[in-house]
Amino acid sequence: MNLSELKKGQAGRVLRIEAVPALRKRLIDMGVLAGEVIRVEGVAPFGDPMEVLVRNYRLSLRKHEVEGILVEEVQ
Repeated sequence: MNLSELKKGQAGRVLRIEAVPALRKRLIDMGVLAGEVIRVEGVAPFGDPMEVLVRNYRLSLRKHEVEGILVEEVQ
């Protein structure tokens, strides 16, 4: 599943990032790496942007950015 499918409060472990090279590099630079747990902290009314917690800091990501982040749900 991709990160955009998780609801507020749910977490997932990053499996891989499927995005254009520039966006992929930007996400990796921000700490979104394979194996990291990422938790959805909030979602705007229309689903864009999404606030996530990764490596103990918060990021606001646009919908097209989170759709390329593949995760497996964790408890």
